[in-house]
Amino acid sequence: MTEQLKNLLILLAAIVVVLILVILLFSGKSSFRRLLSIFLEEREDYEGDDGDGGERAMPVKQQTPTQRRRAAIEENVQKRTSEPIVEMATLVRKSDDRLRVIESTGQVRLVDEYYELIFVTRKGQKLKIECSAEAYEKVPFNQQGSLTYKRNTLVKFKYYEDTVFN
Repeated sequence: MTEQLKNLLILLAAIVVVLILVILLFSGKSSFRRLLSIFLEEREDYEGDDGDGGERAMPVKQQTPTQRRRAAIEENVQKRTSEPIVEMATLVRKSDDRLRVIESTGQVRLVDEYYELIFVTRKGQKLKIECSAEAYEKVPFNQQGSLTYKRNTLVKFKYYEDTVFN
């Protein structure tokens, strides 16, 4: 074999090895890929946070939706997975933040709406879950049911009499 043919075979073998490593490391079920996605998810949540905690000290009315989400993420110890989580929980509190704008024409509109439901699980953990205005109105207080949420957003709340979807 000539020297050029040997070099070509070594180069092809190196390319095959690199491709196999890429496939193993970045396939959908790879533990490396899951670890990498968890790391990247957390980096997105705290992007732009200077770490001084000043955002949480702001009054609620002056916070933007992004700041409210960051503050909720920082003070909660909720599970952080991208798959829906199902837990038995009871609604104990509702909170909302809406800015009502009245135009000179008399037209009224809501801007920057934010609805939050606070549940307590059987283990006593408090969950702060964002939801739509319809779900906010429909979910009853002190009703135990099956809470399904993804990250901090309501998917559905199923209790004895009804099921509320977000």
